[in-house]
Amino acid sequence: MTGISELFNYGAILIYAALITGVAVLLLSLNPWLGPKKPNAVKAQPFECGKDPISLPTGRLPIHFYVVAMLFVVFDVELVFLFPWAVQARTLGWFGLLEMGFFLLIVVAGFAYAWKQGAIEFK
Repeated sequence: MTGISELFNYGAILIYAALITGVAVLLLSLNPWLGPKKPNAVKAQPFECGKDPISLPTGRLPIHFYVVAMLFVVFDVELVFLFPWAVQARTLGWFGLLEMGFFLLIVVAGFAYAWKQGAIEFK
């Protein structure tokens, strides 16, 4: 009987996912027909933090901007793993502490490598 109750739990999850998908598709498909369509010159202008743009955008951003952005995402996602460990630190014991120390050693080594390569320096 345990298998049948688990099947009902998964069925509820699948029904919920189908309903969410249906609502998302419905809202995205109705938007072009029901949304207001009043284009004008003000709405077509570039938007820059609520201020009038000084000049039109020109050129490209330096590649260094993208490198810093990727490094931020990588290290930010890796450091998100610290919170669950901190919550369960007592139950994990010494083994958890050693594993987290090894994880942080890898993160710090990656950070040191990026720093040595000059990816973090602004000129």
